[in-house]
Amino acid sequence: MSYRDQKKYLDFLKSHERKFRRKELEDYKSFVKRQKDDEDFDSISMKRLKEMYDKYNVRVDRSKFDSFFKKQKP
Repeated sequence: MSYRDQKKYLDFLKSHERKFRRKELEDYKSFVKRQKDDEDFDSISMKRLKEMYDKYNVRVDRSKFDSFFKKQKP
């Protein structure tokens, strides 16, 4: 993964930092520290970062909102 991906994931997770469990918070802080030191993440670290990102980046099912909008009949 590239530096840009790392930065994107860390920026997103920053807004969810208060929701982290203890282990996730420790991992996140170590990721931020490594990012500041301009280190590239190894495959294991990148995998953990991606898992955290996927855990907190929940997509909204927009089909639930169909009942609030009228559908036009042809």
